[in-house]
Amino acid sequence: MTKKTLIAALAASTALLAAPVLAQDAPRIATVVKIAGIQWFNRMEEGVKQFAADTGADAFQVGPAQADPQQQAALIEDMIAQGVDALAVVPMSPEALEPVLARAQAAGITVITHEAASQQNTSYDLEAFVNEDFGANLMEQLATCMGGVGEYAVFVGSLTSQTHNQWVDGAIAYQQANYPNMTLVGDKNETFDDQQQAYAKAQEVLRAYPNIKGMQGSASTDVAGIGLAIEERGLEDATCVFGTSLPSIAGQYLETGAVDGIGFWDPAVAGQAMNKLAVMVMNGETVTDGMDLGLPGYNQIKLDGKVIYGQAWVNVNKDNMAEYPF
Repeated sequence: MTKKTLIAALAASTALLAAPVLAQDAPRIATVVKIAGIQWFNRMEEGVKQFAADTGADAFQVGPAQADPQQQAALIEDMIAQGVDALAVVPMSPEALEPVLARAQAAGITVITHEAASQQNTSYDLEAFVNEDFGANLMEQLATCMGGVGEYAVFVGSLTSQTHNQWVDGAIAYQQANYPNMTLVGDKNETFDDQQQAYAKAQEVLRAYPNIKGMQGSASTDVAGIGLAIEERGLEDATCVFGTSLPSIAGQYLETGAVDGIGFWDPAVAGQAMNKLAVMVMNGETVTDGMDLGLPGYNQIKLDGKVIYGQAWVNVNKDNMAEYPF
């Protein structure tokens, strides 16, 4: 999807979002993200604010100061106490949030989740795509860059972050099936959605495996931390780095070649989609397989139980990153 078509699609979706879909006068919808202040969720907040502007909903976003499931649970408890009408949650740990989301639903609060396909206490979980397919997509690029040979390492924001582990597991399975001359080294490196942690973990990997040729990141900050470690050692031409991120986070490393490519979906559109789904549920509307949510990447959704899948990923490198100014 080019910048021009993305803008056109967003403009079209605004008209759909502005339609009279509200279940009540200015329903209060709290989007609760994994951590406040990082660019990924800053971008998501833009979508939440756009939804509020387009529909008149009292939609807002909050997140804990640290990527910690207990802090996120406490924040959700606060939203329950405030009597919000709906919660749109990006769980740090789906399992850890089950009790508090159950209390929210028992209180009559609509719950929508994102990046948490196993979540039970939710009306719907929204996925930008089938997560294992996205991981395989990143691995195909990593393997191509590596020439299908050599050692590689993987990074996740949290060992409890479901989507991160699905991406990595999908990538590893794809490598094992298609690139037998590549070797995974070490365990999953946990970075807690923190660029400095990713940098430190990358340094550890480089010391432990001096012949390593590839690294795949999952948290939006992973490849930036890895890229800094690669730059410091002058390994831009000797290594391949791919992962989930945004141009605003990884752009400088894409420019230098310390990071070779990123994949992502637009968090702003995901924020809009979660809030729209919350209103649909409050209105008693049913989500159906093949439905068009009126948002780019979610025009023909796949419904599997309570999990909604879009087709919303894009692959970006230094040649096309200017098309995605966020």
